[in-house]
Amino acid sequence: MTATALIIGAQGQLGQELQATAPVGLCVYALGRAELDITDPAAVRRVFSELHPDVVLNAAAYTAVDRAEGEEHLAFAINAEGPGHLAAACASAGSRLIHVSTDFVFDGESGHPYLPAAEPNPLGAYGRSKLAGERAVHGACPAAVVVRTGWVYSRFGSNFVKTMLRLMGERERLSVVCDQVGTPTWARGLALALWGAVDRPLLQGIYHWSDAGVCSWYDFAVAIAEEALALGLLQQAPIIEPIPGTAYPTPAKRPACSVLDKHASWAALERVPPHWREQLRVMLQALQEQSHV
Repeated sequence: MTATALIIGAQGQLGQELQATAPVGLCVYALGRAELDITDPAAVRRVFSELHPDVVLNAAAYTAVDRAEGEEHLAFAINAEGPGHLAAACASAGSRLIHVSTDFVFDGESGHPYLPAAEPNPLGAYGRSKLAGERAVHGACPAAVVVRTGWVYSRFGSNFVKTMLRLMGERERLSVVCDQVGTPTWARGLALALWGAVDRPLLQGIYHWSDAGVCSWYDFAVAIAEEALALGLLQQAPIIEPIPGTAYPTPAKRPACSVLDKHASWAALERVPPHWREQLRVMLQALQEQSHV
């Protein structure tokens, strides 16, 4: 009998990469917000009764970090209540749940990479809503897998890489924050890791995933410019100026160092990703090929 996987958040960048990398032979349903409002428990139950998923991959999220400061109720509805409804439905149906969370559950003051067991302390509404989602998931479905990640980008949707490419094509000079450190994560690599979790039915608990290495937003922007120039996605490299976060105030406070310790997770999933810059290069090559179609 063919196993059935249900992807939630189908139109997001991770949701689209999950669809693109789905294992052959798996029956996959991918639902966006138009097909399923996860904040509606009756709608969630209805979808489960119709599709009978063996595993659910929740890539749906409210990710507008700054806007969440003024829309905390909406952020909690999507990031906490919705995953709780999915978890309750999974527990009732005997389905597995793999839920995606964020490095923003940490305050960034540790000084060293965060282990999955590290104590969370989110700085803003977005992080609080995602932490509440983790707790709702494990409260309703203790065997669920929660995968924390950060700085996600892909050729789909809106993200830092695509924003930088657009601005670099429009401006001769850019200023980018240099004192916030993390690890970029190519959504395709994350998607493959999540499918790896699907293949390991005994896996449960909290895991961390991103590409290898660390950088600041400034370092990331410089790499984007260099790689894009080499591929012909930019005609000339802009001047990129490093600035402190205090020079670019935002409604939401961000962790200064949100690097995740992934070693145990990489071992559990038997998958070690390449360095983030190599992943960036591959993604930009795909973006270049797409622009020539």
